[in-house]
Amino acid sequence: MSFFNKKLKIFSGNANPALAEEIAEYLGVSVGAAKVKRFSDGEIHVDIDESVRGADVFVVQPTSQPVNEHIMELLIMVDALRRASARRITAVLPYYGYARQDRKVRARAPISAKLMANILTAAGARRVVTMDLHAGQIQGFFDIPVDHLPGVPILAEYFLNKGLQDIAVVSPDLGGVTRARDLAERIGASLAIIDKRRPEPNVSEVMNVIGNIEGKTVVITDDIIDTAGTIVNAVKALLERGAKEVYACATHAVLSGPAIERIANSQLKEMIVTNTIPLAPEKQIEKIRSLSVAPLLGEAIIRIHEDLSVSKLFD
Repeated sequence: MSFFNKKLKIFSGNANPALAEEIAEYLGVSVGAAKVKRFSDGEIHVDIDESVRGADVFVVQPTSQPVNEHIMELLIMVDALRRASARRITAVLPYYGYARQDRKVRARAPISAKLMANILTAAGARRVVTMDLHAGQIQGFFDIPVDHLPGVPILAEYFLNKGLQDIAVVSPDLGGVTRARDLAERIGASLAIIDKRRPEPNVSEVMNVIGNIEGKTVVITDDIIDTAGTIVNAVKALLERGAKEVYACATHAVLSGPAIERIANSQLKEMIVTNTIPLAPEKQIEKIRSLSVAPLLGEAIIRIHEDLSVSKLFD
């Protein structure tokens, strides 16, 4: 076994073990021997079944649904590794739960994304790797290094290989314009924006489309697709305004509640997501295609381990 293999270790909770396996395979290592179990009363128990003394440890655990279970698994695993004398523990959160609670929107509201940063640091994480945070300022909630990886290059490569013509990339809201512009520039597309109003959480109403989409192949891009209400409403509005066909893409496929039914029954041509969150069997429908983020996360882990620049990945 090489020095690299001995000193770098990948561990996984129960949130996305398939992604951890892919990352480990990319790195040429095995996923560390660990068991995350439940006592009869539901408490989480972690067994680390190999030495991590002096090792550079990466714990792959998106905090996806069930969010609170996966957060506790991560915290307890990090605590166990810290107490076992790991040299450095990096929490690899491809999806960062509670990211949408990033500011006070009304009196007496919590900032749960900041609380997440606090407890993760207190547990013993000394670095965080994540992808497409819902709000970029969450990086500043941490007092430890955060490597924030974009998902747009992976999505852009898919559309470039698909060979679509006369494309317009659409942001489903004003807050996502920077992401949409990035994708549009990468695939040589024009840009349009949907001006919407959201009367309450998980409910959106399409108000207006800013930009030319008539006769074009449209790609709606977002960071998260949750209940799919926004996307389905957008598809309908875009087709009514003359779009030729509509694709959608997002980094994180939360797909909660009625999302799958809405997508299946919509006029959406195809939805492209990544495997930051695993797709349960019932969510693996024909319209949804999942791309792997394992090579990107693997490259980031190599660069962190060897003290190289992570940002160079995107030059």
